[in-house]
Amino acid sequence: MSDLISLIGIQGFGFHGVFPNERSNGQTFIVDAYLSIDLRKAGASDDLTATVNYAEVADLILTEITGSPVSLLETLATRISNSILTKFNLVTGVKIVVHKPQAPLAVGFKDVSVTIERDR
Repeated sequence: MSDLISLIGIQGFGFHGVFPNERSNGQTFIVDAYLSIDLRKAGASDDLTATVNYAEVADLILTEITGSPVSLLETLATRISNSILTKFNLVTGVKIVVHKPQAPLAVGFKDVSVTIERDR
């Protein structure tokens, strides 16, 4: 069994999308990140170096949201997961949900999202 650190609702303004107006006007993207990590040592020691600094994770997610545009939410989610797994060695797996609440759909909707899970 693995422990979990969750960051829910990280928001940033990005220029991702397939359509030219999405690339020029931009929109808000929201990311939820679930990090699998063994937290026993951190729980016993009360030592930040035995866990992941979630402020750093949030900054990394925001950097990806506001960074170079991509066409697909799948690509943005993959970039975020790869960045987290590369930077934070204690993380053994991630689940990333990227929400695009202002997606250009011709019907009413509440949210559009893509969810990916990656393990080491």
